[in-house]
Amino acid sequence: MESTGVYWIPIYQILETHGFEVFLVNAHHVKNVPGRKSDVSDCQWIQYLHSVGLLKASFRPPDEICVLRSFWRHREGLVQMAAEHIQHMQKALSQMNLRLHHVLSDIVGVSGTAILDAILAGERDPATLANLCNRRIRSPRQTVAKSLEGDYRPEHLFVLRQSLTAYRFYKHLMAEVDLELEQRMRELPRAEHAPDKRPSGTKKRIYQRAGNEPSFDLKAELFRIAGVDLTDVPGISTLTAHTVLMEVGTDVSRFRNASAFASWLGLCPEKQVSGGKVLYTRTRKDKNRAAIALRLGAHCLYHAQNYLGDFYCKMKWRLGAPAAVKATAHKLARIVYHLLSTRQPYSDEVFARCDQQTSARAEMRLRKQAAELGFQLAPITETA
Repeated sequence: MESTGVYWIPIYQILETHGFEVFLVNAHHVKNVPGRKSDVSDCQWIQYLHSVGLLKASFRPPDEICVLRSFWRHREGLVQMAAEHIQHMQKALSQMNLRLHHVLSDIVGVSGTAILDAILAGERDPATLANLCNRRIRSPRQTVAKSLEGDYRPEHLFVLRQSLTAYRFYKHLMAEVDLELEQRMRELPRAEHAPDKRPSGTKKRIYQRAGNEPSFDLKAELFRIAGVDLTDVPGISTLTAHTVLMEVGTDVSRFRNASAFASWLGLCPEKQVSGGKVLYTRTRKDKNRAAIALRLGAHCLYHAQNYLGDFYCKMKWRLGAPAAVKATAHKLARIVYHLLSTRQPYSDEVFARCDQQTSARAEMRLRKQAAELGFQLAPITETA
């Protein structure tokens, strides 16, 4: 079956339910000769390629993971639509010369929504509105009051009211999806040999919930079904780990090794050779959601004080920022594959041993070069 849009999904699921082994084939692998063709000729061509063993089935996670993936993708769409209405609110505030989004980091937080509700209720005194801020707001109240002196025009207030109502409606829909996600995730079995209690993380920074994270304890559920804490890896947050598991699942045995896993994600160069000549070695364009999440995680490592942060800086100096992000995301993919396949917790000791081996090889190479030139290297002794 050729993968075209979403038309194949119902037929695939019906056939799979009745016990058929369905081969979902990449459209790039079944290209026919150019000319007049129809659906019937395409079906005959696919049947012929499959009969001679030239087609491979594309990866598709188990059905229970596909169910969770559908809910998670729908939730991502709701988050994006809610973010659009936040932008509409910021535009309406800017048109009224209200700079609330300059003094508050989140205008839809506790303080921001209280101020917006008061404005829509008819309050116009800047000092009164500024006193609605929570005690944790670091901006001085005089600065907040100064940002609330504006031109309250009725057309912009109308847009602000509708945008705030739409935002709250999408937040309500997201809460309903969170309840369904929590129920479905609890139905998944616990991973084999998974400890009952999640070990303490290796990251120095205290875990903080993201603003668009589900309301339930997502980190604990991910550890229960995966058997390993992916968030211990630098650059991988709870949302990143959840996206990877919802796109791939917890069983990576379908991939023969970490290189095949990274290739499926589109995070390694794809060499095209014709007649013994290399045409190009660029990475193919892919919109894999797991790969996008790993790229975002790799981009956050440019200030990290660890092996992955040093690797990103080295690749950025050699290849540039875009290539460094892909190279670091490739390394993150290999780490994720290793953790899911072995169920071993993340540790930096492997990278420390690699650094020691690299230093030993560099020292051996320098000693050999010095011996060829008639010199002998000696360690520097510290003098008091």
